[in-house]
Amino acid sequence: MKTHTLTGIGLTAFLALIAVGLGKLPGFALVGPLIIAMLLGMLIGNWTNLGKGLDNGITCSTKTLLRLGIVLLGLRLNLVDIQALGWNGFLYAVTLTIVAFFSVYFISRKLKIDHTLSLLIASGTAICGAAAIAAVAPVVQAKDRVVALAIATIALVGTFFTLIYTGLFPLIQPNPEIYGMFAGGTLHEIAHVVAASSIGGEEAENHAIIIKMLRVMLLIPVVFILLFVYERKKNVGRPSVSLKTLPIPYFIVGFLAMSLIQTFSLLPESLVSILIDLAYFLLAMAMAGLGMKVKFHSFKAVGSRLVFAGLGGTIILVLAGWLLVGVIF
Repeated sequence: MKTHTLTGIGLTAFLALIAVGLGKLPGFALVGPLIIAMLLGMLIGNWTNLGKGLDNGITCSTKTLLRLGIVLLGLRLNLVDIQALGWNGFLYAVTLTIVAFFSVYFISRKLKIDHTLSLLIASGTAICGAAAIAAVAPVVQAKDRVVALAIATIALVGTFFTLIYTGLFPLIQPNPEIYGMFAGGTLHEIAHVVAASSIGGEEAENHAIIIKMLRVMLLIPVVFILLFVYERKKNVGRPSVSLKTLPIPYFIVGFLAMSLIQTFSLLPESLVSILIDLAYFLLAMAMAGLGMKVKFHSFKAVGSRLVFAGLGGTIILVLAGWLLVGVIF
């Protein structure tokens, strides 16, 4: 592994350590280490040059280490908890995914945003942020610049709503379980969901992760539907994307495997506690890296129409999530 990559990872680890330490202090504990790590990352990324040339290491933290943290976080959950949500949880996730996708796409097209870019923003909002955009991009044959614009929009809007949720938690929904499902059903990135729900406690976080995982799993059918539509339009040659090349979110399998281990108590509690602490530290590193990637000048770069499309679609998603969570659960 190259020196710059290790340095980038080390920087996110250093910020995570600071965030964990600050999270134990009076006042800061209310916010939590994940949000603190993200805010520190935003400060470093925008007001210093420390992140220059360290992109590979930072990306490793926001992608690889994030997924590893999510897998280990499966030890927090008992599969009985997932079963308890049943079809209601699945219905909630599917409904919000559909609402978000078509709302963002409709608003984007009304604002005269390119069809391909509209699809990417809609997918990122509806499913799982940058991961969904990366999965859909080859299917819709999006250029690198378009993909970058979509990811920047989702990062900006998602971070904005994560901070709002954290600050307004007592007003949004004082019931931890309901708040967790609401956060899991309406925020974009997995890191955003974990960060915002952590302030509501263990139950809120558990429910948020379950709902978010259900949304992430919907990435597979959405990609296949888009693949079918695009290949049918072309009506020539072999599909440009196949099952082998699809970026299927395999970390879900690891997450469920860890939940299975916890369900049957296959690991000693002392080891489980250590692994869960490690999971949170990895997530704090991911949040720091994510914060470093959110550039304030990106508001100008992505353009007002993209921001309005992301904000408008997310507001509709939030309202739908708020209304449905009371009806379904």
